[in-house]
Amino acid sequence: MSYSNPQSVAASVSPSTSNIHDRFRSARRESYSDIRRPKILHPLENENLRLLILENISQDAVAHFRQQGYHVDHSTKAMSEDELVEKIGQYHAIGIRSKTKITERVLKSASKLLVIGCFCIGTNQVDLGAAARAGIPVFNSPFSNSRSVAELVMAEVVALSRQLFERSYELRTGIWNKQSKGCWEVRGKTLGIVGYGHIGSQLSVLAEAFGMRVVFYDIINIMPLGSARQLDTLAHLLSESDFVTLHVPELPETINMISKEQLAQMKKGSYLINNARGKVVDIPALVDALQSKHVAGAALDVFPSEPGSNGAPFDDQLNSWASVLRALPNVILTPHIGGSTEEAQTMIGQEVSQALSRYLNFGSTNGAVNFPEVDLRAIPADVVSQIRICHVHKNQPGVLKQVNDALSPYNVEKQYSDSKGEIAYVMADIADVSFKELPNLKERISSTDANILTRFLA
Repeated sequence: MSYSNPQSVAASVSPSTSNIHDRFRSARRESYSDIRRPKILHPLENENLRLLILENISQDAVAHFRQQGYHVDHSTKAMSEDELVEKIGQYHAIGIRSKTKITERVLKSASKLLVIGCFCIGTNQVDLGAAARAGIPVFNSPFSNSRSVAELVMAEVVALSRQLFERSYELRTGIWNKQSKGCWEVRGKTLGIVGYGHIGSQLSVLAEAFGMRVVFYDIINIMPLGSARQLDTLAHLLSESDFVTLHVPELPETINMISKEQLAQMKKGSYLINNARGKVVDIPALVDALQSKHVAGAALDVFPSEPGSNGAPFDDQLNSWASVLRALPNVILTPHIGGSTEEAQTMIGQEVSQALSRYLNFGSTNGAVNFPEVDLRAIPADVVSQIRICHVHKNQPGVLKQVNDALSPYNVEKQYSDSKGEIAYVMADIADVSFKELPNLKERISSTDANILTRFLA
């Protein structure tokens, strides 16, 4: 491919601002202007797609969906299971963060639901297996707020070591209490990271920049960044660390992974930080460790039960130990703000909204956490005779033969299939098919005993 004439490029850029980068960008725009754009596909049923967006998800994401022509209902609050059961049946897609729980009961009421977007890192708020069995892929944003969480942890490390929140509160109440007892520099201290994934590894780099030693524990062997060292057991990490920070998902094996036994293994005078999931820490056991001064301080951004909206009380009715925890010294409590920065929420909104749009418009499941990852190159916008078939089915023998038998009268331009566990997904583009034939074709494919969900896009 050759670039445009250099003279025409230079003419399109103001002489006062022209430089090599401007000329290159302008040339590239001109040379690519004739490349065919992808065709936006729509369900053949011609039903307007309705999206339910909850929990104050980025307005950029809402705008993106509306630009796609979807009808969007947006709320700043979470919904309870009963509310979702009542309302979910009218929607084709839903976007949530961490407070809304999409259970199997909710999914059974979601007769039109095609896709779920988790605008956050975690997906434990969704019954992933039930969603997959219903033919519903789930997308999340595993990378976008990693930096925000890592920065918050470093802020908490410094604040705990300097008793910053206590001194600030005292001065706001009119008490001058300048002291150095129990206040430490973080330089030279050891940070123990439990879970060395996207957040843990970024945190590792930041901590070393502060002059900290870094050790980590993970269930798989991971090449460390910088001078970090992987330790063989959690107990080893706890006994060696001045600060312990948790970055693990909520799984049966991680619930209460830090309890009485593990707290006793921590160094006396050390600190615990949890920005992962609320059920990872046994809070009553942590309260005991703080009251006995074995643990010098803690920072908690997540809790086993959290209020459903801003302004709601964080009290003993929500968590029976809340008032005792709130009264403890040198404990930082924040309302699940780990990834809540403008930058992070914007990036999460972009990433997840684009993933949902790719699935709704093109059938692509790349990046789905509970689903086979299948994609086909886009149908060019100027091609009018192709139909895309998206067939989710049980992963059992003979299905592709049945599908291909149904497609045998037509030219299959491209096809791709994959499976994940008990779910399989095949996409195929067929050409030169009459619209009058499509109802019978769809009926033939979707009436098989393995069918879960069949969509035709055109």
